[in-house]
Amino acid sequence: MIWHIAKRELYDNLHSLRFALTTILLLGLMLTNAVVHIKEHPIRTQKYNASVTESLNVLRDRANNLYELAREGPGLLHKKPSALHFCAEGGEPFLSDVVGGAFLWSTSSGLKGFWRLDYPSATPNLTNIRPNITKVDWVFIICYALSLIALLFTFDSISGEREHGTLRLMLANPIPRHTVLIGKFLGALISINIPFTLAVLMNLLVISMSTAVQLDGTAWGRLGIILFIAVLYISLFLALGLLVSARVSQSAVSLVTLLLIWVTFVIFVPSTLASITGGFSSPMSRDEFRKRRDELYSERWKRYDDYLFEVFEPSKIIQFKGKHVTEEAAEQERLSEEHLMQQVRQVKFARATTQISPAAISQHLFESLAGTGFERYLQFLENTKSYAQQFRAFIIDADRGDPESLHIIGIREGMSQKPVSSEAIPKFEDTLSLSKDFNTAAIELLLLGMFFIVLLSGAYLAFVRVEV
Repeated sequence: MIWHIAKRELYDNLHSLRFALTTILLLGLMLTNAVVHIKEHPIRTQKYNASVTESLNVLRDRANNLYELAREGPGLLHKKPSALHFCAEGGEPFLSDVVGGAFLWSTSSGLKGFWRLDYPSATPNLTNIRPNITKVDWVFIICYALSLIALLFTFDSISGEREHGTLRLMLANPIPRHTVLIGKFLGALISINIPFTLAVLMNLLVISMSTAVQLDGTAWGRLGIILFIAVLYISLFLALGLLVSARVSQSAVSLVTLLLIWVTFVIFVPSTLASITGGFSSPMSRDEFRKRRDELYSERWKRYDDYLFEVFEPSKIIQFKGKHVTEEAAEQERLSEEHLMQQVRQVKFARATTQISPAAISQHLFESLAGTGFERYLQFLENTKSYAQQFRAFIIDADRGDPESLHIIGIREGMSQKPVSSEAIPKFEDTLSLSKDFNTAAIELLLLGMFFIVLLSGAYLAFVRVEV
C-alpha cells in the first residue's frame, strides 16, 4: 500500500508544472556550474603549479649552503586547490592559500634572524561563516534551490487533500495513517530525485569529459558521500513540508508558513548569528599584534645586550648567540600562531552557533568533504606545521653530519656551511585525508540526521491528530 500511494504521488508530480520547471532549473544550474568549473579550475591549478615550481627552485638555490638554507627556510608553502571546488566554493577568496617565512632581520655585528613560520593577513574571517548565495556551486543548488523546491512539492500534500475532500475518502479505507504519510514522503522524494539525479549526471559527465579536471577514486568517493548528504538534506525539508501541511487546513497558509520558515532558517539565521556571535570573542588586532611583536623583540634584545655586557668567554658567547636567534624565531612563531588561533576560535564559535540552521550544517559538510573552506584551511595549517618539524629535523641531522661544524644552530660560525643535496631536502606536499574529513563531519552529519528524524516524527504525530 505504501508503494501504491507513493506511485500515485509520483504520477501526480510528474504531470505537474513544478516538476517540469524543477527539471529545467536544476539542469540549467548544474550545467552552469560545470562550465564555470572547467574554466576556472585550470587557472587555479596552473597558478598553484607555477608557485610550487618557483618555491622548489628557491629551495634548490639555497641548498648550496646549509646555514643559509636553515636561515632563509624552504620558501613559501602553498595550499593545493581541490578538484571538487565545484561542490563547495567555501569562501576560498577569504582564506589564505600560502604560509611563508617572516622578515629576516640582521645586525651590524653579523647576527641574522632565523626562519620561522609566519601566517599572512588573509586569515579566516567571518565572511566564510555565512552560507554563500552568490556562487553557483552545489551548496547553492542543494541548500537553497532544492530545499525550496522540496517545500513546494509537499506544502499541499495533506492540506490540499483535505481541501479537495480526497483525504476523507482515503482514510475511510483501512489504511494506517503512517502508511499514507510514508507513501507521500517517498513519492515526493522520488519526484525530486529524478530531476536532481539527471542534473547531477549531466554535471559530472561534462566535468569528467574535460581533460582540465581529473577526478580520482578518492574524489568519486567524496562525491558519493556528498550526494548522500544531499538526499538527507532534501528529506529533511520534505518532512518539514509534511509537518506544516498536516498542521494547517489550507494550502495557501501552509505555503506562506513554509516560506517564512525557509527564509528564517536558511537565509536569515545563519547570516545574523554569524555576525552577532562573531563579535563576542574579538581576536587581537593587527596593530595589537605588531605592538606585542615589537615588545617581545625589544625584551629579548635587552637580555642579549645584558648578557654580552657580563660574559666575555668566546665559546659561551657563540652558544648564547645561537640560542638567542633560535629562541627569538620560536617566540615570534608562537606569537603568530597565537594570533591565528584567536581568529580560528572566533570562527569556530560563530560556526557552532549557526548549527541551528540545516543549511549552515550542510554547507559545512559539503566544504569538509569537497576539500574547501575553513576545515580545509585548518588541514593546510596542520600540514605546514608538520613539514616545518621535518625541515628543522633535516637541518639538525645535516649539520651533525659535518664533523667541522660546532653544531650550534642559529649562527653562521656555529653551523655547517657546506652544500646539501637538493633531493635530500624534505619537500612540502599539501595532502587531504578523507578519514580526517569524515571524522570532522561526523557530528554535523549526525545532527542533520537528528533534524530529519525529529521533523518526520513531528509530521507523523501531526498527521495522526488530523481530523477529517
